[in-house]
Amino acid sequence: MTLYGDERIDHLVQDEKIRIIQSPTVFSYSLDAVLLAHFTYMPIQKGNILDLCTGNGAIPLLLSQRTHGKIVGLEIQERLTNMAKRSIVLNDLTDKISIIQGDLTERQTALQQSFYDVVTCNPPYFQTKHPTQHNENEHLTIARHEVCCTLEQVIAACKLYVKPGGKISLVHRPERLVDILTYMRAYRIEPKRLQFVYPKAGKDANMLLIEGIRDGKSGLQVLDPLYTYEADGRYTAEMRSIIYGE
Repeated sequence: MTLYGDERIDHLVQDEKIRIIQSPTVFSYSLDAVLLAHFTYMPIQKGNILDLCTGNGAIPLLLSQRTHGKIVGLEIQERLTNMAKRSIVLNDLTDKISIIQGDLTERQTALQQSFYDVVTCNPPYFQTKHPTQHNENEHLTIARHEVCCTLEQVIAACKLYVKPGGKISLVHRPERLVDILTYMRAYRIEPKRLQFVYPKAGKDANMLLIEGIRDGKSGLQVLDPLYTYEADGRYTAEMRSIIYGE
């Protein structure tokens, strides 16, 4: 497998059989991808899953261990798309996962409208009003800041591709919760499950996981909080179970 620049091959934390191409200066997946993949409902035997803002393909690789369905990842950056495609080949998963380069704000002819059972997205978190607030690294800026897509455009794309009655799941920041709920309702995605993630007890939540159903009935379930670290800095037992399968 050819690597470029400072790329390296890592093992996915949940499954040492699965490897992924990463780069500290281009993109490396983080805990939010692992938590979203764990949180997301998966049809086990068959189904069609779409991951928007797929980056280097971490979420499709993680989800592939939980379903026999077909998974598609959509990524706007050519370099990340290439990294993801090579990771799929590296793991001999080309019959199960495909990666497409494209802009989620535009209708993608390679993706069927109202077709997918599940749509996931780990979108850019940060609203920025001036380029001086952006990371100097273009790849990281696009991944972290709403320069290529806004939160509303993300949810609109989820609605475009998920089938009626299908599920979407997102990971985001708690301060955007009201915006998320507002846009989900505006695009006929009914919020159904919500979980807050805390760095440790006594600290404010720094992440949220949310699931909605297209054209679903009202009724939101708030799950128990998830804590990342114990007071001594070790992962909590629940987090070790999610990350390492302990």
